[in-house]
Amino acid sequence: MDTAARSSPLALTVLALLHHEPLHPYGVQRLIKQWGKDQVVNVGQRASLYRTIERLHADGLIAVRETGREQAYPERTVYELTDAGRRIARAWLRVMLVEPKQEFPQFPAALSHLAMISPAEAAELLERRADRIGQARRERAAALAAHTDLPRVFHLEDEHLDAIAAAEERWLRSVVEDLRAGRLTWSAPAPPPADADPAGPPER
Repeated sequence: MDTAARSSPLALTVLALLHHEPLHPYGVQRLIKQWGKDQVVNVGQRASLYRTIERLHADGLIAVRETGREQAYPERTVYELTDAGRRIARAWLRVMLVEPKQEFPQFPAALSHLAMISPAEAAELLERRADRIGQARRERAAALAAHTDLPRVFHLEDEHLDAIAAAEERWLRSVVEDLRAGRLTWSAPAPPPADADPAGPPER
């Protein structure tokens, strides 16, 4: 059972929250947002959280503690961590802390095709990205300032996110400066004629 369990950031987060206390899926979702874990795990689709919980239950890492109904709420199933779940959660945590994982975010992919547009447009777009990263950093700092009562260990992911964001912002602004100074340049391909078929010529 242990070897079949598949790790993911969301699965680890669910196990970690259930390590804190038994919860029903809505409670898990609420804590993820309340504790800011939605900054480091993708919970944009609630269905993905429920699928993850179902998979953890099927793998024996969590178990049903009780099923009950509260006033004005539908029936809810409360889950708790199993011994196997505690063991696997720690094993996943150790691997995720040590092993860098090859990931494929969209920004580096877009950078690899930057020559499709002109240096001037690239400078404008990258500066806008830098501005948005700076704004996000200021908002994160304000949110952290409101929770100074919590020990630092509960904010390490925020420190990490800010360190990465700060480094990216500095790099972006240096690239924008090089683009505008002409130290980084290229010949962008000419745009297609307005009446050109975007799908290209028909196949023969």
